[in-house]
Amino acid sequence: MHPLPDLPGAPRAIDADALHRMVRTDQWVALRRSVRGAVQINMLLSLITAVIAWQSGRALPGLAWLALSLGVNAVRLVLLRLPARDDGGTWRSVDGLLRLQAAGACVSGCVWSLVAWLCAGYTGPGTVFYLVVQCGICAGAVTYGIAYAALPVSFTMPPLLVAAACLAAIGDLQHIALSACVLLYLAALLRAARQSEVAFRIGSRTKNEATALAEQLAFRATHDSLTGLLNRDGFTQAAAQRLAPSPSAPCLLMLDLDGFKAVNDAFGHQTGDRVLRDVAQWLCGTLAGRDALVGRWGGDEFVVLYAPRDEGDAARTVAEALIRTIPSATQEPWARLGLSIGAAVAQQGGDVAELLAQADEALYAAKRAGPGSVHLFDAPLAERMQRRRDMERDLGPAIAAGRLALWYQPILDAGTGRVHSLEALLRWEHPRHGWIDPADVIFTAASTGLAEPLMRFILDAVCGVARALVAAGRPPWPIAVNVSPREMSQLAVDRLILSGLARHGLRGERLIVEITEEVALDTDAARSKLAALAAAGVTIAVDDFGVGYSSLALLRNRHVGQVKIDRSFIAGLASSPDSQVVVQAILQLGRALRIQVVAEGVESQEELDGLRRLGCQLVQGYHLARPAPLPQILQQLGPAEPGAA
Repeated sequence: MHPLPDLPGAPRAIDADALHRMVRTDQWVALRRSVRGAVQINMLLSLITAVIAWQSGRALPGLAWLALSLGVNAVRLVLLRLPARDDGGTWRSVDGLLRLQAAGACVSGCVWSLVAWLCAGYTGPGTVFYLVVQCGICAGAVTYGIAYAALPVSFTMPPLLVAAACLAAIGDLQHIALSACVLLYLAALLRAARQSEVAFRIGSRTKNEATALAEQLAFRATHDSLTGLLNRDGFTQAAAQRLAPSPSAPCLLMLDLDGFKAVNDAFGHQTGDRVLRDVAQWLCGTLAGRDALVGRWGGDEFVVLYAPRDEGDAARTVAEALIRTIPSATQEPWARLGLSIGAAVAQQGGDVAELLAQADEALYAAKRAGPGSVHLFDAPLAERMQRRRDMERDLGPAIAAGRLALWYQPILDAGTGRVHSLEALLRWEHPRHGWIDPADVIFTAASTGLAEPLMRFILDAVCGVARALVAAGRPPWPIAVNVSPREMSQLAVDRLILSGLARHGLRGERLIVEITEEVALDTDAARSKLAALAAAGVTIAVDDFGVGYSSLALLRNRHVGQVKIDRSFIAGLASSPDSQVVVQAILQLGRALRIQVVAEGVESQEELDGLRRLGCQLVQGYHLARPAPLPQILQQLGPAEPGAA
């Protein structure tokens, strides 16, 4: 059986010496259990044999023999009660006690060989009975001594050899043949004893190897393969056991390593793995005095559960101490580590799943506050977590029932005021929490596996509106939909959009897909999706242009047909020469590269006038039209012009 590779803290694979000791121990345990029964039967047969001797006129020799047999068996029972000691080759070791029992069996066998004295060398009265009893008790010795062959061998040889010798000494053919049968019987018993021990040792070895392997597999099922700490499942199980009987209020810390991604990116995963192992050892050493339960939650996140003993063990105090000392956690010279920690205190009757959820919520709050932050789970976080849970529970039914809505905001021609296109904006009025931010809806859909149903809902609604506008005599305005980076990476966006357009009989020109700059510069997979959409006539628009990942390479991307200047450059445009220069440069690049440029977030007449002076053709913002349900937008725009479609 091949051992598994070593894992930090895992049970070791057993070597040959350890396996031998385990097998010997199993032999001793089995022997103690079986010999007790065998000795009791031995004593009973001794009593019957003494009775037969008394009936045969050999009362005194029979009593003497009985006393000797009972005395030897009593000593054997006493020896069985001795505990084994792991002290090498002394007589109190397992091997020593096994040999001692074999010696006791030999002495008992010698006593039974004296039965020949009771029947004048198997020539007197009761000879048949004595032979039957001898053969029977020897067979029983083999049966009871299957774990250790030396015991039945030591017991059976003296009486059967003496019996064979006595029978052969009689001299006639019948007794010589009977003597030969006894010797054959003895040989068969010895062979059976040896084979039984071999089978027992093989079974014991297999059992112990399987037990050791099962312990290793059980350890690996509940421990992290890199650090040897408890993994997510193992920590959850161990934490549940600790929470159940705890009279105090245990604290749970969830730790996230700040700066670890930079170490991985700069020095590779091998260095990152060493850092994680160092951090695991540092955590265990730092928290050793608190009897803390430490686990690796995944990636660069760790979890700690401990029961505070005094005020110095308060969650914030311990967390801040860990943050102060984390720089010393690894010897890697280029690793600059920090910690963000979320903490939660167990409530009476709370379960581990709830406590972990609270600490996770607190960790997100700490990470939002910046590196090196600690956040304790509190009432505002509890409300936020309940809000998220309600959203996760209710979003699916809301999509299925059509309770989500799309509002629209027009993009206008700055010179004429005519509608150029519409942007569809997701809206969800939750029955308990009111209007939900669209970004939260997108995040919830992604985390609950509803991203694709949500996108299908949006596409069907937008395509339906596009058809309805033309049917109502409106121009074929393109409609823009937003696609988040998470949706772009997780979904086959190109397939979903193109199949939706085909299902509604619309050309690609009727749709604008708004993405963020990081999506436009992302992986080859994302670029291939954008290429497929652009090839079908769908306009690719880059939202919030000018912040984040902006580059000239983005404007040269042949898939991009529109950019939307970020609101931060439009606010206060009239009084900011720097913003005017940036906007002017983007407009000139757009004209040179034949890319539409939209100024979004126009909220005042001064900003609109400034954009007109700079030559911006497309504008969008609250000053022009606020997002609203489609009927309100159409009402604001006035009646359809004849022949507009």
